[in-house]
Parts: sequence; structure tokens; C-alpha cells
Amino acid sequence: MFIRTESFKQFLRYYPVVSIIVFIHIVLYLLTILPFLPNTWLFEHFAGVNLYIVEGEYWRLITPIFMHSGFSHVLFNSFSLILFGPALEQILGKGKFIFVYAASGVAANVATLLLEPLTYIHVGSSGAIFGLFGFFAAIIMFRKDMISYANSQLILTIAIISVFMTFLQPNINVVAHLFGLLAGFLIGAGILSNKKRPAFSFNRPYSNRFGNQRPSLKEIAPSKLLLWGVIIILALVGFLFR
Repeated sequence: MFIRTESFKQFLRYYPVVSIIVFIHIVLYLLTILPFLPNTWLFEHFAGVNLYIVEGEYWRLITPIFMHSGFSHVLFNSFSLILFGPALEQILGKGKFIFVYAASGVAANVATLLLEPLTYIHVGSSGAIFGLFGFFAAIIMFRKDMISYANSQLILTIAIISVFMTFLQPNINVVAHLFGLLAGFLIGAGILSNKKRPAFSFNRPYSNRFGNQRPSLKEIAPSKLLLWGVIIILALVGFLFR
């Protein structure tokens, strides 16, 4: 589920939304660190600042989802999206995936606005990424046929550890994590519990659900296995223990 077998070009073609979001992460981060640019301008105008939001700068409920405060922040969140996003983009399709990701991130920022002081400032895509966890949890609850038991247990374990570590790590937007998770779950519950049982399809020809046959690890080049192994380790360590 997490080790991709595509080439870089195939990844871009199969998962264009994930690819574009990661590209935006990188571009915005570079714009905040390159010495010949007004680095603080982006933070001053697009970071989540509760005081400015209540004064009418409502775009700040969206823009913080794509901004990050440092190299490790953008690296680990981007790796986490690369790790957990492709499966959902494949299941939902581009439009619904964008909706789930953006709605979870905005819900996390609205909750931050309502529950944190007006002086609170925040950036990062963690709320949206927790929304993906929430949607996976909805799949496990309402559509067990779409995911294998092993993968469901892995997702639940990661989600539980992530929530637990949210309360232990300093400088974490706890409200955003929890309400992003809740938003993703509620959106998933609304879609997946529909009595008409909406059909989801995969774009890749060799698989139509998580549990079906895929190329074995022996068929994957060692260099690709190593690359994805590093990405998985960095994403999990960074996302859970930063």
C-alpha cells in the first residue's frame, strides 16, 4: 500500500493532485528562504493569524495548509502526503480527493480560530494530512471490503500513535490535528455510509482494491525499494516524533 512501484513520471501521471500539492509546498518554502526575495512577506500575508482572520482576511483559513516554517517541517509533511495520499487519490479521484484534503485542512484552521487565542499563529498541512487518516478510518469502519486487514491495522496504528504524539510534542497545533482527523472521518462517513454504496475505482490496471495482487517486492528494483524505505521511515519518524 505504501511502497510505490511507479517511476517518477508514472507517479506524476497517476497522482497529479498529490504531486501538485508537494510542488506547492516546495515552491512556497523556497520563496521563504531564498536570500534575494522578501522572505517574510509570505508569512506576513498568508500564515494563519487568528487576529487577522477575524478582521476579514479569510484566505488565511486556506493558505496556511500549504506553508511550512522550516526544512524539516516541509520535508516531513511532504513525505507524509506522498506516503498516505496516493491511495486515497486513486480511490476518490482528483476532485473528491481535493475536497477531502482541503476541507479537512480548513476545518482544522477554523477550529484553531475558534479555540486558540487571537494571537495564535500557525502554518502547516498536518491538519489536512490528519484528515486523510480520518478518511481511512471511515473506510475501515464503513467499507472494510476496500482495504485489507493488515493495511487497516497499520493505518489505525499510525493514526493512534499520531494522535498520542500530538499531545507529547512541543509547538504542535493540537486543535488542528484533532479536528482535521475528525473532519476527514465525518466526510468519509458521509460518503461511504451512503446506502447506495458509491463506487470507487482505481486508475492503475493491476489493482482495484488494496488487498488485490500487485507486483511482488522481488520484481521491484532494489534502488526503488531503498528509496521508498527511506521515505517511509522519514515520513513516519518526522510526522510522529517531530
